[in-house]
Amino acid sequence: MTTPVPTPGPEHAEPAPAAPVSVAEAPAVPVAEVDDPITEPSPLPLSEPLSAEGAALIDTGRAVDAVEVLRQAVATGEPSATDLLVRAYLDSGAWQPLVDWLVPMVEQGELRFAGRLGVALAAIGDHERAEAAFRMAVSDGQVSASNDLAILLRDQNRMGEVVQVLTWAAQQGDSQAGANLVQLYLESGDTLAAIEAAEAYADETRPDTIVSLADVRAVQGRHDEAEAYYRRACELGGLRAHTAYGQFLLSARGDAVGAEAEFREAQRHSEPNWASTLGHFLVEAGRREEARWYLQHAADSGDADAMGTLIELDGGDPTDD
Repeated sequence: MTTPVPTPGPEHAEPAPAAPVSVAEAPAVPVAEVDDPITEPSPLPLSEPLSAEGAALIDTGRAVDAVEVLRQAVATGEPSATDLLVRAYLDSGAWQPLVDWLVPMVEQGELRFAGRLGVALAAIGDHERAEAAFRMAVSDGQVSASNDLAILLRDQNRMGEVVQVLTWAAQQGDSQAGANLVQLYLESGDTLAAIEAAEAYADETRPDTIVSLADVRAVQGRHDEAEAYYRRACELGGLRAHTAYGQFLLSARGDAVGAEAEFREAQRHSEPNWASTLGHFLVEAGRREEARWYLQHAADSGDADAMGTLIELDGGDPTDD
């Protein structure tokens, strides 16, 4: 592992924030024998018109509209349709339909969908079956599913197992596990463990570990060093780099203008939760009407916090049934 020397980045950094990243948000590329089974849609042949239409809808943020088109594509036997429909369900937060569809497929041996089934089961609160699905995926060689398993275990306060799972995944070469371990330590208040992990796993070939190193330097109050790492992570294309840098600029520097610029870069790079982040930022800035589109986009993807904020903007109580 090589830890970069903090050097000032360009005035306008390229792509990253904090919080463990799940496979649903951003599938990591495992180095095990089995590759991550569901990938970004590639150009489809003319023989798959419905799949091509569905892929285009997903890519333009219309996953809800893509579902019915892709259901038809599956029914007509288009080869690319199954993977695309899984993406559409995930992107639209249609958890129960996804569970209903994937359970029989996984039971029939389609283990490449086990990790996604775990994500959907966790989202509907079926934690026992979600854990079983994640472990099935990991056993099948999908190392990246360890990140989702770790988040599930974290939510059940099983931190000893979380550390074991993420440490193992990082040793297997997973690109997110080391960074997620740092974030989980920070969330639990174990700053010393977070610092130790961040320094151990920092590696420029895994840009999100550089974001995590920036995060711990920010917690230590070493802001100039933290900013240099955030900028470097943006240059390297860290998955959540612009988001993290924007949050740092807002909280540590009081730079709302700079933070907004980074949040909009996060949108441009499709970072996890970009719509929710930007929407809530705009609400806090008093730009409530401008925030609505972003919050609605996040809510349509299953973000409960964004939906609650929308209800509050309309004068409602998000705790009401």
